[in-house]
Amino acid sequence: MRAIVFADRLGEELLPVTKKFSVAMLPIAGKELLIYTIEELLAAGIRDLVIIVTAHSDQLGASTLGEGERWGCTIRYVLSRGEEPPFEVWTRLKLDDQEPLLVLRGDVLRSPVLSEFLEHSQHRPEGFACCGHEDPCGNLMILQADTPNVSVLLDSLHWKNSGQQSKDVRCDCKIAAFNNLEDLAAFHKANLDLVAGRLPGLKVPGRSVALGLHAGRGAKVSPKSLKKGVAYVGDNSRIHPDAEFVSEVVVGRDVLVDRAAILRDSVVLPGTYVGELVEVANAIVSSSHLIRVDTGAIVPISDAFLLGSLGGSEKERATISAWDRLGGILLLALSLPLWPIAAATASLSSDGPMMESRLLVGNRKRHEQAGQCEEGFTAKNWNTSVPVLRYLPRLLPLIRGDLRLFGVSPLSPDESESRTQEWQMVRDQAHVGLIGPAQLSLPEKAPLEERLLCDAFYAREQSLGKDMRYLLQGVKMLFTPSAWRAQE
Repeated sequence: MRAIVFADRLGEELLPVTKKFSVAMLPIAGKELLIYTIEELLAAGIRDLVIIVTAHSDQLGASTLGEGERWGCTIRYVLSRGEEPPFEVWTRLKLDDQEPLLVLRGDVLRSPVLSEFLEHSQHRPEGFACCGHEDPCGNLMILQADTPNVSVLLDSLHWKNSGQQSKDVRCDCKIAAFNNLEDLAAFHKANLDLVAGRLPGLKVPGRSVALGLHAGRGAKVSPKSLKKGVAYVGDNSRIHPDAEFVSEVVVGRDVLVDRAAILRDSVVLPGTYVGELVEVANAIVSSSHLIRVDTGAIVPISDAFLLGSLGGSEKERATISAWDRLGGILLLALSLPLWPIAAATASLSSDGPMMESRLLVGNRKRHEQAGQCEEGFTAKNWNTSVPVLRYLPRLLPLIRGDLRLFGVSPLSPDESESRTQEWQMVRDQAHVGLIGPAQLSLPEKAPLEERLLCDAFYAREQSLGKDMRYLLQGVKMLFTPSAWRAQE
């Protein structure tokens, strides 16, 4: 059997969260919404999937779901205009009249009932079966292209009909629990209901750290942080031991919660920083936005030391990397006349090799079973004491993508591993770069703590305007005597 999964909601009712995530890829307790549907289909033995997508459809591509290799199934994507009448999409699919099809929405959350429904439907001689809820967007339907009134049945799944069950659609069995994520309060509730066990059949992912506390791969959280209730901490998130969780809390992946922060009945979305002493209650935190679900207030926080983002989307990061590499190529072309001078200076200034090599930690990540890990790269320097000439080879890691044009100073693997305090981890919110305040202002032999402090301030206050000032500062330094004077 093939499944047709509609995941084409535009998500305007969930702004500003859907500026960063498509509805189908909204995180629910550490897992994307659509993946709950995919896993239920696979558990029922259905491995041929057609997913109807629209805005942010790149999120459903190779970087996230791919073509199904991750689960041993086949996934094909069909583009929709967005919240398009399902029958119009159906007519474009050119389906086999005799092929039974399971049709459902993948951008809503329902308790698993599919296996039971498929078994029940085998005893029905007619070509239509339905398992449903008061909201038709929760319906599961088995249809064929020649099923009578197929247009009426399909259009009951139209997102614009949410909450209005048609009298023409009769369902034989019921879904125990359902959330259509119709607004931000419903999205908040879905997360807390899942972690609290109020959605039958859906389990909290990750490992159990303590009674009521679950954590994903690579997450660092102390059991003492859970003061009361239940909580989930996503992959690679860091929770300060003095932070507190009260009642029901969901923290997404790649989140940093700082010292003495208090989260109560709240959801923190991926890639968010929650600052020191910040208290959040009954809210959704998305980067620098605080969304109160009880009042509906959406409050942008301008102080990056309170709430902030730890990085953009994969598409944004790829775009930034492309510009960085282009800048690296341009700088390499402009610096070519200096390379013979650097080589000659290195050969005259030392009896050893003309170049030195050092292993540093850059921006690339490698995937392991425990999660993402930083990947080192070999940085070369000319063996000369003239600063401008010495670091010319750093342009090559910039072109490869190991470094960005702007960012914090690169550390060795030992220096990175030696960090133990939470403030020392703040630098990880920024990319590792060629140009930054630590690279421009501090000597190469400056103490590690001084460099980490300089990097931490850069990471929390980073902006395009400040990066341009660092670039201007770097250009000015090229014309100063100290840049060309040999250092001890």
